[in-house]
Amino acid sequence: MNYSKAFVRWNWIALVFIYLIFVAGSLVRITGSGMGCPDWPKCFGQWVPPTEESSLPENYKDIFSAKRAKKIDKFSNFLESMGFTAEARALRMDKTLLEEEDFNWRKTWTEYVNRLVGFIAGNMLLIAFLWMLVKFRQRKLLLIAGLNLVLMAIQAWFGSIVVATNLVPWTITVHMFLGLLIVGIQLYIIRLISPSQQVKMPQSKLMLVLLWAVFLITAYQMFLGTQVREEIDALVKLGYSREEWLTTVGWPFYVHRSFSWLVLVLLGWMTWKNEKTVRYKPIRWVAGLLALELVSGILLAHVDMPAIVQTMHLIFASVMFGILTLLVFRSRLVTQITQ
Repeated sequence: MNYSKAFVRWNWIALVFIYLIFVAGSLVRITGSGMGCPDWPKCFGQWVPPTEESSLPENYKDIFSAKRAKKIDKFSNFLESMGFTAEARALRMDKTLLEEEDFNWRKTWTEYVNRLVGFIAGNMLLIAFLWMLVKFRQRKLLLIAGLNLVLMAIQAWFGSIVVATNLVPWTITVHMFLGLLIVGIQLYIIRLISPSQQVKMPQSKLMLVLLWAVFLITAYQMFLGTQVREEIDALVKLGYSREEWLTTVGWPFYVHRSFSWLVLVLLGWMTWKNEKTVRYKPIRWVAGLLALELVSGILLAHVDMPAIVQTMHLIFASVMFGILTLLVFRSRLVTQITQ
């Protein structure tokens, strides 16, 4: 079936907004704005948040702390029903989760913009699904788009859990990887509807092995990166300064750093083979993004973790993951290519 250019373009724009959630979320994290809105989906009980503390009730901290306690209890019960009793117990025992921050309009509006971007992205996926339902009615496409819409709803719900648990590190990691799953599914939808993305990319067996190795290690690298970030979050709570972070973090940082060189070697090999044969542009883009990723990683390690570089590091990795995902979708084995 031929899909209209407008429909294909809409799905690309939806993907851009999904990526903007990563950008906004990273900015929220590095500015410490995650608790800028203590409730969800509203912000301080309002659809448009306040700009002054005087517009809030005098006991606003008690009000939102009580609401958080109820949500934590419900989520803990859910975790126990799923078999995660240790995590549920940890949430119930951690009384710091009920501590409210002082109102700060900058943090409030930073978090509000983050939610607004997520709202726009979710509605774009909803419109795309309805568009498919009314005009195209392809069962496979509807199932995949419906799954992505459900995942976006789950992601929104889990965002409320992240807020309710006062940014417990593991919840932020789950939140990010749900986002990557949504990106992957959206890319698969684009693969199905876009003529340019339906063109197969013949690869030798060696190139396919290298591609899958780089893809899987990159995904694991992103997981390790979140582990490093979790340790840093814990150090921040303990009062460590930015300059002290890297001298204190544990093994995830060193494995993360070592694996980056492994990705460099494998991708360098893949790029060299690509330039000798088919010269696919997406492989060149991945190589360029890896270079930027390594530079930003070196800056993070040696220039006291500058906040803006943390955001760029995540963006480069996320876009690189997306291009690698499309390469995996489009690549096919062709034994005639000289290895």
